[in-house]
Amino acid sequence: MNRTLEDLVGRIERTTALDPVADRLAGLVSKRLSASTSLRNVLSGTAGGHPLHPMLVVVPIGSWLGASYLDLTGGKAGQAAATNLVGLGIASAVPAALAGANDWADTRLAERRVGFVHAVGNQVGLVLYTGSWFARRRQRHALGVALAAAGGLMLGVTGWLGGHLSYARGVGVDTTAFDRASEEWTDVLAEADLVDEQPTLVYDGKLPVLLVRTGGQLYAIADRCTHRGGPLHEGPFSDGCIVCPWHGSKFRVSDGQVLAGPATRGQRAYEVRTRYGSIQLRHTEEVGSLRRDPIS
Repeated sequence: MNRTLEDLVGRIERTTALDPVADRLAGLVSKRLSASTSLRNVLSGTAGGHPLHPMLVVVPIGSWLGASYLDLTGGKAGQAAATNLVGLGIASAVPAALAGANDWADTRLAERRVGFVHAVGNQVGLVLYTGSWFARRRQRHALGVALAAAGGLMLGVTGWLGGHLSYARGVGVDTTAFDRASEEWTDVLAEADLVDEQPTLVYDGKLPVLLVRTGGQLYAIADRCTHRGGPLHEGPFSDGCIVCPWHGSKFRVSDGQVLAGPATRGQRAYEVRTRYGSIQLRHTEEVGSLRRDPIS
C-alpha cells in the first residue's frame, strides 16, 4: 500500500500539465496577499511560531466527522445536531482554506502540483458537504448522509496529500531544523574585510551565516531563511533588519527574531567577537536530539 500511494503521488508531482493553471492561481493568491502584510502574517501564523493552516483544519474535519458519527449512532434525535455540525464545518473551512492558500502560494514545482490537487480535492469535499447541509435542511436526510460520506472519503484523500506535503516534502517545516551550529569559537572573516551596514555571507563549517556590523556592533544570524531557505544576505538591510529576497520575511539581526511573515520561525542567532583581527562566532544553546547527528 505504501508503494502504491508513493507511486500515485509521484505521478502528481511529475504532471507538468498542472503548472500553467497552478502557477497562474499561485500568482493571483500572492498578489492579493502581498497587498496586506498584516493579513499575510495572520494567515501564515507568524505570531504563533508555526503555520496556522494545520491548526485551523482540525475544526472542519472534527465537525464533519462528528456529524457522520451522529448519522451512524444518533438516530432522528441526532439529525439536528448533525446538520449544525456540517454547517460549522463549512463555515470554518473558509479560513482554513485561506491559510492553506497562503502557504501554498510560496511553493514551486512538485510541491505546488501536489498542493494544487490537494486544494482542488478540498473544494470538491466542501461542495459535497455544502450539498449535504442543504439536503438536511430540506429534510432529505438520507441524501445528506450520503453526500457527507462522499465528502469524508474525499477528505481522506486530500488529508493524505496534505500529510505528504508536510512530512515528506517539508512544506511548513523550518528549513534549518536539522542544522547543527558550531559550539566552539570559529574564525569566519578578517575584521578589516567587513564593510559597515553591508550583510556579508560567511560560513560556520558548511552552514551559511549572515554577518553584519551596524551601529558599531557585530551580529550574526543563520543566512538560510527558515521559511523556504532563501539567502538572507541578498536581501535589503535597514534599521537593523534584513528582508528575505524570496518571499519578504523580515528578521531582526540582533537576535534573529521574525518581525514579518510568511516565516513563522526566527533565525538562529550567534555570539560574535573579535580576536587578533579576526571575527569569530559560536552558538551555545542546547542542541536538540535531531540535530546531534541528523545524517547517521
